[in-house]
Amino acid sequence: MATPNLPVGTVIDAPAVELPAFATRHPNLADAELGARVVSCTDEFFASAGRMLQAAGPVFVVGKFDEHGKWMDGWETRRRRNGGHDHAIIALGLPGVVKGLDIDTSHFTGNFPPAASVLACRSEGDPDDATEWVEIVPATTLKGNSHHFVQIQDDRVWTHLRLNIFPDGGVARLRVYGQPACDWARRDPAALYEVSALANGGRVVAYNDAHFGVPTGIIKPGRGVNMGDGWETRRRREPGNDWLILELGHPVTVEKIEIDTAHFKGNYPDRVSIQAALVAESTDQSLVTQAMFWPELLGEQKTEMDKQHFYEGAQIQAIGPVSHVRVNIFPDGGLSRVRIWGRLAR
Repeated sequence: MATPNLPVGTVIDAPAVELPAFATRHPNLADAELGARVVSCTDEFFASAGRMLQAAGPVFVVGKFDEHGKWMDGWETRRRRNGGHDHAIIALGLPGVVKGLDIDTSHFTGNFPPAASVLACRSEGDPDDATEWVEIVPATTLKGNSHHFVQIQDDRVWTHLRLNIFPDGGVARLRVYGQPACDWARRDPAALYEVSALANGGRVVAYNDAHFGVPTGIIKPGRGVNMGDGWETRRRREPGNDWLILELGHPVTVEKIEIDTAHFKGNYPDRVSIQAALVAESTDQSLVTQAMFWPELLGEQKTEMDKQHFYEGAQIQAIGPVSHVRVNIFPDGGLSRVRIWGRLAR
């Protein structure tokens, strides 16, 4: 990548790009922070394949070299001189139905693969020679320094993907957007479940603002690692409040709620409340309007900085089974995590 007149060490971010609907509605199942990992690859001489799975966007660092050559933020193989092509096998962080992919070649200009394809499988362990692979993206032409969004129409659940690049080159990031799979029929109906969690099929449906960061972080496992790991809105300069709608992995009778403001100190909300409803069938857009009139599950509660807030018992209103919740923050600010626990509604 040509970078004239820029001092050594200058970090160049990839430009912002408009995301298709599947990339805003579904989490990235190939996120290393969800446990996604590279099982194997044919070659990673110039840059480790694991970099493709990093949550942060790719960067280019002017004048940065290592013992193999120019340092690149992504997976890069050496130049092939013996025919064939390179591939990497990735274990998804969560098994799920793949809705779409992004093969991102940001910052790879004279060293990107001319084409790529993607295969998928469902395997209890890591794939082996007996594994049956299914092509979900046929060989597709790639361009340098570009995002390549591909929508997938297939309802099967996958655990691993194989990214083929033809014949060699570099890929900055592989994003695999999909809906995590959760077999509730095999679960104990009397147990208490965190149904808002990504691993249990929770999903961010809509939000009025997410100026800072990606809202999907709000239902990731564990506590937030920093202030960028959660949902944060801009400073509100007009009346009203900010909100976010979650679809739960299964309808439940809610028994416990957690609101975590980890790392949010000068920008946590003053108060929070939660509305909820049992929605039989709706579109994401119509839910935005409906949610304004849902009954209150948790009345307005004062919040504190950098703290886990737990609510249960009489604090939670007895409104029956719910499938969706609307989290209200007053007037604005940031939340690291929202967790909803309940017992399965039949």
